[in-house]
Amino acid sequence: MLMTAEEYRESLRAYDPRVFINGKRVESVADEPLLRPGINGVGVTYDFAHQPATERLLTATQGSSGKVVNRMLHINETSQDLLTKLEAVRTVCKVSGCAQRYLSHDALNGIFQSTALTDANHGTDYHQRFMAYLHEVQDRDLTLGVAMTDAKGDRSLRPGQQENRDVYVHIKERRPDGIVIRGTKAIVTGAPYMHEFLVMPCRTHLPEDADFAVCCAVPIDAEGITIVSKPAGRPNEAAAKFSATYGQATGVVIFDDVFVPHERVFQAGEVEEAGFMTTSYATHHRHSCIGARAGFGDLLIGAGAMMIKANGLDPDRHGHIRDAMVDLITITESFYACGVAASVYCRDDPAGSVMPDPVFSNVGKLLLATKIYDMHKAAHYVSGGLIVALPGPDEDHNPETRASLEAVLGGRGDVPMERRMEISRFLEDLTVSHQAGWYSLISLHGGGSPEAMKREIWRNYPVDDNVDLVSQLIDRGVYDMGQKVSKQPGRCCAKGCEVPEPLLPGKAAE
Repeated sequence: MLMTAEEYRESLRAYDPRVFINGKRVESVADEPLLRPGINGVGVTYDFAHQPATERLLTATQGSSGKVVNRMLHINETSQDLLTKLEAVRTVCKVSGCAQRYLSHDALNGIFQSTALTDANHGTDYHQRFMAYLHEVQDRDLTLGVAMTDAKGDRSLRPGQQENRDVYVHIKERRPDGIVIRGTKAIVTGAPYMHEFLVMPCRTHLPEDADFAVCCAVPIDAEGITIVSKPAGRPNEAAAKFSATYGQATGVVIFDDVFVPHERVFQAGEVEEAGFMTTSYATHHRHSCIGARAGFGDLLIGAGAMMIKANGLDPDRHGHIRDAMVDLITITESFYACGVAASVYCRDDPAGSVMPDPVFSNVGKLLLATKIYDMHKAAHYVSGGLIVALPGPDEDHNPETRASLEAVLGGRGDVPMERRMEISRFLEDLTVSHQAGWYSLISLHGGGSPEAMKREIWRNYPVDDNVDLVSQLIDRGVYDMGQKVSKQPGRCCAKGCEVPEPLLPGKAAE
């Protein structure tokens, strides 16, 4: 069953999670105004699966079941799957800013690979459990929250060395019918309005930290779970031209002795394979982040071009404005091109799926992480200071000020003042507000810090192949080629020209 956005919203009523926002208990997630922008953002991934123009992008046929499923729940089987997913994420994020649900996709793909590897190495049945769960999730068209980033406590200490073990989620008790988990996940995207959480390890572990190497699925309202969340976007703010409609909540999720039955446990102490799960998920997620932030770039490019026009400028005549727009386009399409390359040069996984190329995925994510501030700078440059100096929207209807503001805050004659104001506030929302700071921070640290990406690039890049290449060239004498005397008449070299020997009288040339 492929749900619509409205059906997704209504499906949340079947759950009763323990959620707090701004110090108050949320009675109904589906009806909470502070969460509406986040629910709207996820809803885009549902509605686009039904619209003729985007159905191809947002649906896929799952090979293991033969059923049509939402792209955000699909296990990638080909390079084309990765390319389509990348385009799908860009498409939903250019509408919603961040559609959030692609995290479900990334986690499912990472767990698919790691459970198969664990079974091969240890003779477990994790993959069978996971496949049953996957097909249930696809059939019900659920949205899954990725509970991966632990609170971590003292970063200089490993999980088992922490004074308070609850700063990492861990297995507290092993029972014949399942496990009991306890601990804290500090950053969970869309936490209040998910259907279930996928609990995953966020780092590599040593054997002595095996209890922290856990992966499992739990309903959002399982007994013992508490969610402490921020509002999604900027709900109910008149000046929030974008994020009052679309936004993202992030929550701290506390697991207080939560029981998980065996059929929902996909890793329970296998530290090496749990480390593989972490890096596999990271590669899938960084690949998706490329598409997401390219969609955000599309918003900045469109709004910047509209602001230029409203200000009465012409990029064809004003070179500095054109150059700033080209910078914005270049940044956006450069990291998106890395996502395309990662799709084309994907790697086959023994589990039967494909993995985006880790080097291109991490290079693309590193570019967007470090260039997000340059994207904002370019948008600010082409827009001018009005995006922060403009009075609030209440003044638009103030009879004491409206007439005078309208007279002096207009720009180009064929662009109404009201339109210029709307564009200004849209750019303020995306690049200057606290919501804009949120976009910057999730771009920088979401999916891992830049340092984590650098480590993955260094770990996966075939430096030794290039060392071998140069060594072979040197061994063949290529290094000395510039020192050799040319035998071609008249050809100069380091030692000067070598004159051909004259032929002896009466002797034919050999």
